[in-house]
Amino acid sequence: MAIRPALWLGLLLLVSLWELSFPALLLRQLGEHIQRYQESTSLNVGLGGSLGAVAMPKVGWLQQPLDPFNASDTRSFLQRYWVNDQHRTGYGGPVFLHLGGEGSLGPGSVMSGHPAALAPALGALVISLEHRFYGLSIPTGGLSMAQLRYLSSRHALADVVSAHQALSRLFNISSSSPWICFGGSYAGSLAAWTRLKFPHLIFAAVASSAPVRAVLDFSEYNDVVSRSLMKTAIGGSLECGAAVAKAFAEVERRLRAGGAAQRALGAELGACGPLGRTEDQAELLGALQALVGGTVQYDGQAGAPLSVRQLCGLLRGRGNHSHLTPYQGLRGAVQIVLHSLGQKCLSFSRSETVTQLRATEPQVSGVGDRQWLYQTCTEFGFYVTCEHPGCPFSPLPALPSHLDLCEQVFGLSASSVAQAVAQTNSYYGGQTPGATQVLFVNGDTDPWHALSVTQDLGASELVLLIPNASHCLDMASERSSDSAGLRLGRQRIIQQLQTWLRQAKERQVRGEV
Repeated sequence: MAIRPALWLGLLLLVSLWELSFPALLLRQLGEHIQRYQESTSLNVGLGGSLGAVAMPKVGWLQQPLDPFNASDTRSFLQRYWVNDQHRTGYGGPVFLHLGGEGSLGPGSVMSGHPAALAPALGALVISLEHRFYGLSIPTGGLSMAQLRYLSSRHALADVVSAHQALSRLFNISSSSPWICFGGSYAGSLAAWTRLKFPHLIFAAVASSAPVRAVLDFSEYNDVVSRSLMKTAIGGSLECGAAVAKAFAEVERRLRAGGAAQRALGAELGACGPLGRTEDQAELLGALQALVGGTVQYDGQAGAPLSVRQLCGLLRGRGNHSHLTPYQGLRGAVQIVLHSLGQKCLSFSRSETVTQLRATEPQVSGVGDRQWLYQTCTEFGFYVTCEHPGCPFSPLPALPSHLDLCEQVFGLSASSVAQAVAQTNSYYGGQTPGATQVLFVNGDTDPWHALSVTQDLGASELVLLIPNASHCLDMASERSSDSAGLRLGRQRIIQQLQTWLRQAKERQVRGEV
């Protein structure tokens, strides 16, 4: 089945039409925007360009069991995958399996970044597998609670097992071919967990920016954001950190003042509606916090609306912005992000967010907001807070506000969410998973590295921490502006894979495998 160019371009255009809503969704939408920008660039697709000259990879569909843990349940769904066989050199060569996470997967998943960049050197067949319930791999029946109980990381791992069998048959893959899993962010955790749970099927894994420790109160996120805003290597400074705190203090002052000051604040920030409700004020503060955090999280990436250097220039009133106060600089940053995402105003209505997330019909854009919220409520938490004294942002929205969303949308209590987070760490091992032949790759600027593995846990459970690198930056396509540290990091990844593959061949020769 060939991809229809018009459909793919349509999906790219839809990225700019998603609404900004509560803080976690804004972060996800920034990530999706950047991913789609990078994929379109790698495929030489501009909004005014043509797809005719692009050699598109193959797309296919696997019939997967809806409930892989119940053999008597015969229901199934179609799971999308992409294949790039341009670099495959032989029947017994390696297979690079790029796992999808909490969003749709397009052709760029097998054509750009790694594993595609590593495939030529190793003669690998590259396959990507879209995560169930995201993108176009959504089972029939919608996104009701009855359906969403088949959405979890454990279901996703079971899909990898059955896909391994089906794809081996479809593409005549030798039983001796080593399968190596790749993934970034949540999908990076899946890559590591696939090797952990199914070492007889998955030879090795590269887990980029993988938050393997679930956590209810993710206060460490803003700890890293604060430090990164003060890193001179990426354009931060102590003055920038102080300017952020001043800007947020001014926003809070105007919110408390009410009346004309509050109305002026809404107009200046491009708010979509009035700021009278306390819950909406908290959402606005959270959205502004996510804007700054997202700038750090995606610093230096192609398609990112702002870099840390640019944000700090605005907040400190430097260069062409020398007349700006920190608050005015924050206003400027909001307008830049809104423009980049094609938004006319900043949405922060709590009631609208709840209504949006309660909708059980799949969204055309494939963002998967309802699905990902469900996974945070039933497995991971990951709720970013700013309630300790050293945090430069507002303490709102606080943890109870995040947990209330699980109750409002899914009827799940705070205690059940906390229990689910604990069970996830018990099942996978948190930051000590105990897997072998896994390389955990992180950037020390990325707020999510706080939940990943950042110290070697053994001879084959290794860590690569790239200085001044942001979230999943190692997975992006190479650019002339890449730092020396990033280039060395990518070299280390392929060297480690070559070492493991060579050791496996040596064991085979000795008859040990």
